[in-house]
Amino acid sequence: MKKFIVRLSIILTSVVAGFIIHACNKEKLNLLPHGPTEQSYFLEEDEFNRATLGIYSKLSDFFWWNGGPGSSPITPFLLPGDDITTNQSNEEFDLFGSLQPSNGRLSYLYSRHYQLINRAILVLEKIEREKGIYTTPDLKNWHKGEALFLRGYAYYNLWNFFGTAPLVTERVISSSQFTPPGTTGTQLLDQAIKDFTEAATLLPASWNVANRGRVTANGANGMLGKSLVFRASANKTAADYTAALAAFAKITGATLVADIDDNFAWNTENNAESLFEFQASQAFGFDNVWLDNDFDNAVGALSIYWGFYSNNGNGQQGRSPYFATTKLLQSYNALDPRLEKTMNPADRTINKYAKRDKLSQSNLASINNYRILRYADVLLLQAEATLQSNGSTATAVGFINQVRTRARAMGAGAEPANFSTAETNRGTIMAWIMDERLRELAGEGQRWFDMRRWHLQGIITLSNASFSSNQASGMAFQVPMHLYFPIPNSEIDVNPNVKQNQGY
Repeated sequence: MKKFIVRLSIILTSVVAGFIIHACNKEKLNLLPHGPTEQSYFLEEDEFNRATLGIYSKLSDFFWWNGGPGSSPITPFLLPGDDITTNQSNEEFDLFGSLQPSNGRLSYLYSRHYQLINRAILVLEKIEREKGIYTTPDLKNWHKGEALFLRGYAYYNLWNFFGTAPLVTERVISSSQFTPPGTTGTQLLDQAIKDFTEAATLLPASWNVANRGRVTANGANGMLGKSLVFRASANKTAADYTAALAAFAKITGATLVADIDDNFAWNTENNAESLFEFQASQAFGFDNVWLDNDFDNAVGALSIYWGFYSNNGNGQQGRSPYFATTKLLQSYNALDPRLEKTMNPADRTINKYAKRDKLSQSNLASINNYRILRYADVLLLQAEATLQSNGSTATAVGFINQVRTRARAMGAGAEPANFSTAETNRGTIMAWIMDERLRELAGEGQRWFDMRRWHLQGIITLSNASFSSNQASGMAFQVPMHLYFPIPNSEIDVNPNVKQNQGY
């Protein structure tokens, strides 16, 4: 799915969490529209396909360049955590204490998730009302599965970032829907699980080459299992771990690629280990990294910005790049081949994504896909779910060892050695899992979500000492305040039914 060409001009009058009300001038109501309207669209199968691709294209708002490193929305996906840090003295996502509801990147992140949700809801509504337009076998179900998956992914992110936010599953068409209440507990994650569950029954096992990269049943089952593990961590529910294992068991054909580096290179995208990734591309043969890709605009470059890791001088504009923490460096055995695949040990600069990157025409952005879910992640989640559901300790260790065996096979030595399957101390094995997730998934935007849920579960206790950040002297991490990002002022100011997270 390298080219998302969206040619819709749809009137959206939804207002919730960043949606915009457009005033109506009655004198202009009789003017003919300059392009297709909602009423004139969704009359052909191809228009449903384009609208579905339009949901995917909203992912670009999370990962693109967006005018500079200070405003790029990818930052919250990489920071905070104990794997990546920066020397930038005013980086709120590395300091915690300076992260406030007025932060523009937070407002952008929050509102764009709801724009994605709104697109998904619109497509789901149109599919539900469609009568006889679809002629291609199964395509209607596939489109519905894609919309559900992407809505589920948005709610999965919102729960992990903010903990609470309005739960919207129907189109906003009246003023009574303008101020929905916030959620409590795992309600956002519950919705993600519901969406992923249904999506997994609708999506195909694979797509043809022309549609390469569109989500499959494997991706839905992977995100379903992952979300269930996260809910189990938060609620301490063994049944969710068992359900996660059932979802993971439905993944077929996925394997670990021989070289972990192929998961971060532009020319080995969508490989056998990839379950879902953001498809970076240049849709029209030119690069427009400034395009604020709204639903009624054609999509230019769906590119991503890796200047954080490559220290692209033009793109970084004098800012410090993101690099590995000392904790991450020290977590590797010196002979572990993943060490140099992940970073340069001498200065801790990141090699993932940056070393085998390819820049777009602007030389600011990259056409190297952002990998959202890969099979190594699933294997380590399987280990955790097996362990926490009181399953076989040997089986749990076996899942970890699959990841370590792949790493060992990339080198000529004996490291990383397999962990002993004779170990029965569950606390020891859980520590192995947490450390292996640090090493294997470092710098991929997974670590903060893991740390937060393990804290909620009571396995670890987060504090300043947890992060090994270069900002240690300026950090101000507080529990429970910094377990969640603040709800943006842009939401609080317009919706009295949404309450600010504790401490902000």
